[in-house]
Amino acid sequence: MQFHLDTDRFTAERAWGARLIGEVDNVTIRLHWTDQPYKWHVNDGPEVFVVLHGQVDMHYREAGADKVRRMEPGQIFFAEEGDAHVAHPVGEARVLVVERKDSI
Repeated sequence: MQFHLDTDRFTAERAWGARLIGEVDNVTIRLHWTDQPYKWHVNDGPEVFVVLHGQVDMHYREAGADKVRRMEPGQIFFAEEGDAHVAHPVGEARVLVVERKDSI
């Protein structure tokens, strides 16, 4: 199935609502819309997080210290399995997330 999706106009009924773009070998590609922070979590596999629209403050732990990086459209955050992180949008944001199916 092929489809066209305008990421500029995508919204969801709730924060972190998503549209499944596709699945490849038990890995999902989802477009998320949000205007609220997620929750601290640790994925059971790697995660690719791409900001498409808006800004996101990505909080993460590195060597036991909490850090924050402001992400702009086009920037990518890569979390390895076991990396603790949480995304806080600045206003509305649309992000593309690639991760293992059924991951948090």
